Parts: sequence; structure tokens; C-alpha cells
Amino acid sequence: MIARLQKAITLGLVTAALAWLLYWIRQGRPILGGAGAGCLLLGHGLFLATEFSLLVWVGAEKAGPQARPGSMVRAWWGELAAAPLTFCWRQPFRSRIWPDRLPASARGRRGLLLVHGFVCNRGIWNAWLERLARQGTAWIAVDLEPAFGSIDQYTPIIESAVRRLETACGVPPVIVAHSMGGLAVRRWWSTQQDPRRIHHLVTIATPHRGTWLARWAFSTNARQMRCDSDWLKRLAHEESTDAPALCTCYYGDCDNIVFPAQRAIWPGARAMRLEGVAHVAMVARDEPWLEVQRLLSDLPAGDADSQRVKPASSS
Repeated sequence: MIARLQKAITLGLVTAALAWLLYWIRQGRPILGGAGAGCLLLGHGLFLATEFSLLVWVGAEKAGPQARPGSMVRAWWGELAAAPLTFCWRQPFRSRIWPDRLPASARGRRGLLLVHGFVCNRGIWNAWLERLARQGTAWIAVDLEPAFGSIDQYTPIIESAVRRLETACGVPPVIVAHSMGGLAVRRWWSTQQDPRRIHHLVTIATPHRGTWLARWAFSTNARQMRCDSDWLKRLAHEESTDAPALCTCYYGDCDNIVFPAQRAIWPGARAMRLEGVAHVAMVARDEPWLEVQRLLSDLPAGDADSQRVKPASSS
């Protein structure tokens, strides 16, 4: 659904920009045509600037890491490039270029599950998948549907992916989740009797305790991400107390979607701060990638049999 929606929006914007440009060129006013087309194609910059302004305003009233003005500008500039690359190219047109990979050689090696966030699909991980393919890692990158439904509805999707990785690899997988994807994983995890079905969870910019920006949201899953929502409180009540110790949270002082910044930290988990980078651009940072590489290799020699798992029963 997200791919079709973003494809329609992208093609619509490009068509409108070209039509505007050609009309004013024919009228002998190419500067006006270029300016209008530029506004249509780069208008998201103003939208991002509004988000960053809210981040600064809310951050001024809250405790936690505060970014310098120069860092904010660099984060805005980085997101200005990262957002169209993600939402206008990778997700609408390239989300299936890297299919899931479960080779026979994966047995005894850690697999990786990648879970995207709100209004995204598996295409957000394309740069990761290209690198993973070169090193031979087994992976599954899911699409969470329905796009605007309840986060609870994503549990069967994650369960199916974890089972496939368990069957292929024989050891608990590493899971990496961006934004809302981290809450989807936590919701699935809360239904498990054994939290060790995951070797480790890495979240990137996940609103573990909600985000201020979600107060303006209308979809079911977005409302669930409001600060200290009833859904988040119920989730925390149902979770194993051991689960946060198996999680690393990457959060940012320039996150234009999840703020105040400390709301991206799951209490009890390891917290890692990313400076000067915005919400979508965090996926491309080296720090989470390098941490995941370490976790994937975290299988002591000669100890594979002791860590082997059987897929949970279907009951």
C-alpha cells in the first residue's frame, strides 16, 4: 500500500512541476517557471523546517540533550536529501529489489530481521540489504500492513519472520527496527513466554515512550505513539522485565520526529546517542550498522549447539 501511495504522490509532484515549468516557459517567464517547479519539488524542506522548529521549542522546555544550532541546520540539510531518496525512490520504486535471503549456508549463523517504521516499507533498508548481500548474511525485511492500522496487527508478520529465521539459522536472530518498528517488535515480544527468542534488539529512533509530534496524528498506530498513551502503558505492563536488557536504543538530539529525545530510550535498555542527525537519516549512520555487525558475529565458536532454538509451537 505504501509503495503505491508514495509512487502516486511522487509522480503527481513531478508531473505538476513539469507542467508548471513548461507553461511559464511558453509564456516567456522561465524564472517564474523554475521557481514554482522548485517549490513543488523541494517544498518538503519547509515542512521539515517546521518539525525542527517544534523540536527546538519543545526541547527548550524539557530535560535531555540539546543540539547546537549548527547541528540542527546540518541535520535539516541531511534530511532534506534523505527524505526524497527514501520516500520518492527507494520505497515507491525499489522496495523489492533485494528479496529476503535465507541461504542453506545460514545454518548456525545469526540471521537478521529488519522492521521499518511509520509510513515506510522495506525499501528504507535497501542500503543495508546491499551490504548484507555482499557479506552473505541471512535476512528478512518485512512490510508492516495495514499501514495505518493498530500496531497490534503487526504481531503475526513479525512472528512469521522470526520463525523463518529460526528454521533457517537455528539460533535466535538479531532484530533491527526503525521508528514505529521498534514498538511493533516490542508488542510481538510481549506475547512471548521466552524473551530469548531474540538475541538482541537494536532500535533506531523508536518512540519507546511516545513522541510529542504524535499529538497531531489521526491514524490508529500514530495515536498509539502519543506520549504515555494508554497503549504504551498497557504494553509496558505486559512486557517481560528481562526484555530491555536485550535492547540497544539509538536516539538523536536532532530527531525531528521523535522528541523530546529521551523518549526514544526504552527504560532499562542500553542508550546510544547520535548527534546532529535527523529521523530518516539515522538509518544510514555507521554506528547502528557496526553494532549490528558485532551482534551478528556474537556466536562463540563451538557453542552453536547450545544456542540453537526450535520455532515456538503454533498454540
